[in-house]
Amino acid sequence: MSRSSGSESGTESGPESGPESGPEVIVWDTTYACPLRCSHCYSESGRRPSRQLSPPDMLRVADALVPLGPRVVALSGGEPLIVQGVFEVAARLRDAGVRMSVNTSGWVMNRALAGRLADHFDEVVVSLDGATPEVHDRIRGRAGSFDRVMAALALLDEVAEERLATGRKRLVFGIDCVVIRSNFGQLEDFAADIAHRFPRLRTLAFNSAVPEGLASRREFCRRELLDDAQVARLTSAEQLARLRELAPASVSVFTTDNFNLAMTPERVARRVDTPVMQVEPDGRVRGIPVYEGTVGSLLEEPAALLWERTLDRLKDPFVVETLSSVHSMQTWAEAVRRMDLRFGSPEDLARIRRRSVRTNPPEFTAVAQ
Repeated sequence: MSRSSGSESGTESGPESGPESGPEVIVWDTTYACPLRCSHCYSESGRRPSRQLSPPDMLRVADALVPLGPRVVALSGGEPLIVQGVFEVAARLRDAGVRMSVNTSGWVMNRALAGRLADHFDEVVVSLDGATPEVHDRIRGRAGSFDRVMAALALLDEVAEERLATGRKRLVFGIDCVVIRSNFGQLEDFAADIAHRFPRLRTLAFNSAVPEGLASRREFCRRELLDDAQVARLTSAEQLARLRELAPASVSVFTTDNFNLAMTPERVARRVDTPVMQVEPDGRVRGIPVYEGTVGSLLEEPAALLWERTLDRLKDPFVVETLSSVHSMQTWAEAVRRMDLRFGSPEDLARIRRRSVRTNPPEFTAVAQ
C-alpha cells in the first residue's frame, strides 16, 4: 500500500507532540498478500509470504495496542480487505475509542463490502496512482487495476449517498495518490477530472513516494523517485492552491513530501512530527517505520516496552549518524539502504538481495496481464 504521514494533511503536529508521548498513529500491515505488484511497494506485498495472523491472534494484537492510547489505527497491507477477521479487529479497537482507517486498492470491492466498511471504519482510503488506465496499471503492475479502483470508488460513492439519505452512519472515503515521476504530470487531472466523478468523495491526498522497500532500489530512484525540485513543486503553496481550485469545493486536498517519516535527528529533537508505530502482519513491531528491523512481538511483550525500544533505536549512534545525512530524496534512499542492511533480519536481507538489479525492470515499462 501507499505511504502517508499518518494524518490527512500530512502536516507537522506541533512542538507539543513527539515520540515520548507515545504513538499517535499506528499503521498495521495486516498481510503481505496482495493482488497487485506495485513498483513502489514499501512492503513488497504480493512477492513474499503473507505472514498474516489467525483471527484470534489479530484480536490479541488489537488488545495489546489499546493501552498505548493511539488516536488512529490504520489497517493496511498488502490488501487488508482479503484478511479474515479484519472487521472484528476494527470493531474491537473502535469499542476502545480508537479511530479506525483502512487503506485498500479497491481490487476486491463489492457493494456488501462497502457497507461493512461504513459500519466499521471512520475513513476508507483508496489508492489511485494514475488518472488514466495506462499510468495507473503500469505503476500498480496489473492490467485492469484502474477500472477496478474506479468501480470501487463508484460503489463507495453510491453507498455514502444512500447512508446519508437514510440517516445511517456516514461512509467517509478519500483517494490517496503516491506521487512518482510517471504520474507527476497528472496531478491536475486528478483534481479537475477524477475528483469530480464522485460527489461524496471527502479527501484527495498526494504523497511523495517514500524511498523504502522496492522504492529504495537504485534503479527506481533513478527513474521514478521524485527529485528535489519536483518535491518542492508538489508541496508548494502555489501547487496546493491550484489543485484545490480545480477540485470540488467539498473535497479537501493535501500534499506532502513525507519527510516526517525519515526521522532525522534534527526533526526528532524538535518533536514536530506525528509519532508513528508500524506493526508487521505477524505482530512484530518495526524499530522505526520505513526502515527494516523489528524490536519484538506484540504477542510476546507489552506494547509499551516495544515503543521504548523504538525510542532507544532513534538514539543508536549508527542511526543518528546515518539519518543525519538525509537532506534530499536521494540521500534518504541511501540512508534507507544502509539502515536496512544494518537492522534487517536474515530473511529481510535475503529478500533485499532478490530485488531486481537490472537497469530497466519490467514494471517500469510494461503491465502484467
